[in-house]
Amino acid sequence: MEQVVAQIYSLIQSGDWPVGTRIPPEPELVNQLGVSRNTVREAVRALVHTGMLETRQGDGTYVCSSSELGAALQRRFQRSALTETLEVRSALEQDAARLAALRRTPEDVEAMKTWLTASEVADNAQTYIEADVQLHMSIVKAAHNSILLELYEHMTESIQQSIGETVDKVVFSAASKRLALHKKIHRELIDAIVAGRPEEAILAVRAHIEAAQQAFEDQERGDAK
Repeated sequence: MEQVVAQIYSLIQSGDWPVGTRIPPEPELVNQLGVSRNTVREAVRALVHTGMLETRQGDGTYVCSSSELGAALQRRFQRSALTETLEVRSALEQDAARLAALRRTPEDVEAMKTWLTASEVADNAQTYIEADVQLHMSIVKAAHNSILLELYEHMTESIQQSIGETVDKVVFSAASKRLALHKKIHRELIDAIVAGRPEEAILAVRAHIEAAQQAFEDQERGDAK
């Protein structure tokens, strides 16, 4: 059974089964892995227990996280207030932006500009969220710190689930002024990194997180009325 768990774990970590994917049904896994149904069931149950997989009644089993650490962080974020999530995100992204401004390569710049453009032309909430997440990931990659990148990659799953569907959608669906503000801040952030101005990059991250916090607070006040 442990070998099958390792095989499934490898499929998830390699990206063959990315987060959000419904894994093949049991008969297919039996054929693919060359083991019995009971072994497949036990392996899937073990990974459900870690939080990497989730079984949805009548719908199959889905990949929830690419690692046990990511799953643990996801569970922790689900128990946390949004303010705490934003504070953690702010701390990591400020330092990532500072390092990116000092270490970015031409390839990093190209990636950041690509995702910046994608976020600016997004015409629906889901596309905007995906581009926004990838934009911030490209900044972290440009910091060229492997530990920071690995931690952020694990956190991204939690961040996207916990605030992507709330704050970013609020921003996207709100008045055009709010969306324009977020796009302006993103542009200033990338411009500062590309120009090698770490302090300006830090300020842009702070402005971005503060705008996200304000958007959520405005929504909360509206819901309370």
